[in-house]
Amino acid sequence: MKTYSAYLPQIELKYKKGEAVKVKISSSKDIFELSKTLFNTDTIEINEEVLIIFLNRQNNTIGWIRHTSGGSVSSIIDVKLILSTALGCGAQSIIMLHNHPSGNNKPSDSDISISLKLKSACQIMELNLLDSIIVAGDFEAYYSLADEGRLF
Repeated sequence: MKTYSAYLPQIELKYKKGEAVKVKISSSKDIFELSKTLFNTDTIEINEEVLIIFLNRQNNTIGWIRHTSGGSVSSIIDVKLILSTALGCGAQSIIMLHNHPSGNNKPSDSDISISLKLKSACQIMELNLLDSIIVAGDFEAYYSLADEGRLF
């Protein structure tokens, strides 16, 4: 039997090594406090970034990714890439974070739409979207779609 392994690249999931600190997420405030350590503080008031946090069944963090870094008013979100990473690391839940460089923490129609799209996709894959958080400017305030009942 002929094998084709030499012609087909092997796919691997790799983790960056570092301190393995687990954070228990119990509220949107926990997420906001964690976000202060994840966003690039040099550019948080300049360009929009989207971060994804992955959690286990007990809502302890597994890890995070900087999903995209966009312009001054928007970022592109690829639901397939978010879900593939979540499934690859064995996450049970995810949290989406992004910043508004303007300092306005209110969600746009696009923010709500993409959050609901991600929530729907998560449900199909038996994952939970726990929250979608908007961080305003230089950590002046935040908006939790879950707290405000917008993730229905």
